[in-house]
Amino acid sequence: MTDIARPRPLPVSRRAILGHGVVCVTGAAALLSSATPAAAKMAQAAASYQGSPKGGHQCDNCSLFQPPASCQLVEGNISSSGWCKFWAKKGG
Repeated sequence: MTDIARPRPLPVSRRAILGHGVVCVTGAAALLSSATPAAAKMAQAAASYQGSPKGGHQCDNCSLFQPPASCQLVEGNISSSGWCKFWAKKGG
């Protein structure tokens, strides 16, 4: 058999690995921050929104409610005493 010369791997430093990691993380953050900040909201009918509470659940104790009268998922004027099928208990 003939002895074939194999290329030696280049030494990689921790500094180079960390540097590439920072570039990757920064690039990912830039991509995420350039996304449309206000995603399209769904219609009230699609969320089964109603202007009254349901079983003790209402918008003002939902994690998606944005006072005074908005929601992260549902479009339009949202009553603090309303309810929809995406109700999620507010943490805390």
